[in-house]
Amino acid sequence: MNKQQLIFSLKQKGFSKNILNAFSKVPRENFIPFQIRNYAYEDTALPIGNGQTISQPYTIAEMLGMLELKKGQKVLEIGSGCGYVLALLSEIVGEKGKVYGIEIIKELIENSKQNLQTYKNIEIYNKNGAEGLKEESPYDRIIISAAIKEIPKQLTRQLKNKGILVAPVENQESQTLTSFQKLNDKLEIKKQLPGFVFVKFID
Repeated sequence: MNKQQLIFSLKQKGFSKNILNAFSKVPRENFIPFQIRNYAYEDTALPIGNGQTISQPYTIAEMLGMLELKKGQKVLEIGSGCGYVLALLSEIVGEKGKVYGIEIIKELIENSKQNLQTYKNIEIYNKNGAEGLKEESPYDRIIISAAIKEIPKQLTRQLKNKGILVAPVENQESQTLTSFQKLNDKLEIKKQLPGFVFVKFID
């Protein structure tokens, strides 16, 4: 599959123009190891080293759709890995938006900083994602790109009221992609999609 075929496939699944535009602008091949670049536009997860993966494009598109992103928003990604989702977020929120990434694995941070040199509205931090990034909060949107059993309270506190948080929530059988909205200081489930597989959250 090439880039055009992947975007056509995502279009057939009903994703918004903003999401499709972001996928068309961001070169996925720049975010994966050189030896597997031939597979850059396959709709599948790929290894990026350190036991981590770059998620399947369809999965990422679902998460971006659930976030209900708008221009100018401030977004935090926990588990930013190689930086691909940060780049997509940057394209969607635009120049007036701001995107922050947290990644606990130092080698991935170094790679992602190289990958994202041309993006002026992205900042990446090497720290424990469960703590969030209090100094830049509150956020309009938070995305957790690793399977987690429960949402850390710190992240709920750092989300704006009526803000949206999207994460793959893990139970004994499977992982369910879940969007929450913060109402009266609590996270209320907005939408759930079962049957996903993410790497585990590293605390």
